[in-house]
Amino acid sequence: MYNYRKKRFSLNLQRVHLSIFGACILFAVNRCFAKHTSRHSGSQRSVDQSLNMATTMKAVVFTDPGGPEVLHVGETEKPSPRPNEVLIKVLATGLNRAETLQRKGLYPPPPGASTILGLEAAGEIVEVGVECDGKWRVGQRVMALLAGGGYAEFCAVDARHIMPIPEHLSFVEAAAIPEVWLTAYQLLHLVGHVRAEDTVLVHAGGSGVGTAAIQLCRLHGAKVYITAGGDDKRAKAMALGAAGAFPRGDTWAADIKAANGGSGVDLVLDCVGGSYMTQNAEVLNPDGRWVLYGLMGGAAVDGPLFGAILRKRLQITGTTLRARHPDYKADLVKAFTATALPYFEPDASGKSVLLPIVSDVMDMTSAAAAHAMMEGNKNNGKIILTMSAEARNTADGSERSEL
Repeated sequence: MYNYRKKRFSLNLQRVHLSIFGACILFAVNRCFAKHTSRHSGSQRSVDQSLNMATTMKAVVFTDPGGPEVLHVGETEKPSPRPNEVLIKVLATGLNRAETLQRKGLYPPPPGASTILGLEAAGEIVEVGVECDGKWRVGQRVMALLAGGGYAEFCAVDARHIMPIPEHLSFVEAAAIPEVWLTAYQLLHLVGHVRAEDTVLVHAGGSGVGTAAIQLCRLHGAKVYITAGGDDKRAKAMALGAAGAFPRGDTWAADIKAANGGSGVDLVLDCVGGSYMTQNAEVLNPDGRWVLYGLMGGAAVDGPLFGAILRKRLQITGTTLRARHPDYKADLVKAFTATALPYFEPDASGKSVLLPIVSDVMDMTSAAAAHAMMEGNKNNGKIILTMSAEARNTADGSERSEL
């Protein structure tokens, strides 16, 4: 006799097995989906899970202050971005005078900033904090203003302090922009209040800040003169739009007045200080503005400086950028992005109004040689350190010299 009860039990058991199997499949699919989506949600979003798992990175480091020879590549802790920060895979970074001073123990980083050298970087975003502006995304090419940390494979930075890299620029070219161009923009517009009818004097006209300031003056319609130490630097300044370029020494104030029809200048951007104090006071017109942002020539003052300041009603303002409040830097980056960054894009003829000037491109392992080059005033524009072969491959023809 056929056992219907046994058959029915067998069928029910098969259904249970199938239900359990289906539930297992559904659970596995849900787990995979959850793992996939979690990488794009939560406090951070990552371009590559393996990047997030790494806890160390390569960086240019030093143990004790000293000369360029103390710099070497070592392993250090990889930064963890805060909710308002992005994490950037650094491909190139620019050298600045402040970093040579920090290496010597003379210019410590602001509280809370990375102790690693580097005030600017260009690279790709690998993580974006949940509090960041939605316009930033993983994989985007950006350049950043930093308080420290640029000489490394990764850096974390306030999302308000980054800018998109114009499409036609390489990482090497982009690394030549943030610190010096934002500094020059700050000196001219936020501190010096440059006007179209002004005549401006820029010291160290062959430096990164100097070459940027020349171009920004030209963009704004102001006449600009410069001082610089080498024939090649002065020639570059003239090509960038300077009305005159004069060697360092004791006669540049008189030479500028002679070149300007007997008139002086309305605004001086001074990174030299002490040794140029008397001539600065001499070359400035009445009610002139004098913006001091460095002391390469020392801090001591000689001569009847205060008499000239009083007689001419001169305004002297000292300024720095690195230690400024994050909100100030955010406003500066926003203003520069809106009013200056578009001029790095080529026009219909293929030429750009503003050009990042790159002097030399070196590997991060050559940081010591790069510092020695800067301290010897051998560069004519920005020195760039690259962190990878990807950035080095873009170095050939890195300066777009449509002058």
